[in-house]
Amino acid sequence: MTLEPTGRLVPTPTGYDLILTRTYRARVDDVWASVTESERTARWFGPWRGQPAPGRTVEVQMTFEESAPWCPMRIEACEPPHRLAVAMEDEAGSWPMELLLAETGGTTELRLVHHLASTEHLGETGPGWEYYLDMLTAARTGEPRPDFEDYYPAQKAYFESLA
Repeated sequence: MTLEPTGRLVPTPTGYDLILTRTYRARVDDVWASVTESERTARWFGPWRGQPAPGRTVEVQMTFEESAPWCPMRIEACEPPHRLAVAMEDEAGSWPMELLLAETGGTTELRLVHHLASTEHLGETGPGWEYYLDMLTAARTGEPRPDFEDYYPAQKAYFESLA
């Protein structure tokens, strides 16, 4: 894990895509399970409950957030083991995003693409996703969990400079 921010911002016709990437020495099916199976997502993001399918909504518990709230997450697309598109809802609004996975020679690249309408909260959003992706890495490798204070506000200026 590195505490250096990796996110990049790409303009789109409807706003911006915040893209963060991690690479794992693992097959795509194993990484896919880490981001879709409730008992595995519980290790780094939070468990979910409900009947998952495109067009349906499940509830995800934000275990590592204050008060560990349950938030609705609509599944927009699910194309195992390469693409999961969701829209999450919380008090801050809607969070449309995709997880894109590609395997080459036993190594899987995971790209988190957060579709943003504006860059208004980029200084908070970017460090949060860096933290959660490093939580995923720690869950997969058995390393200690990272501390959010190492990400925010330390990475805030980097992400604000992308705008």
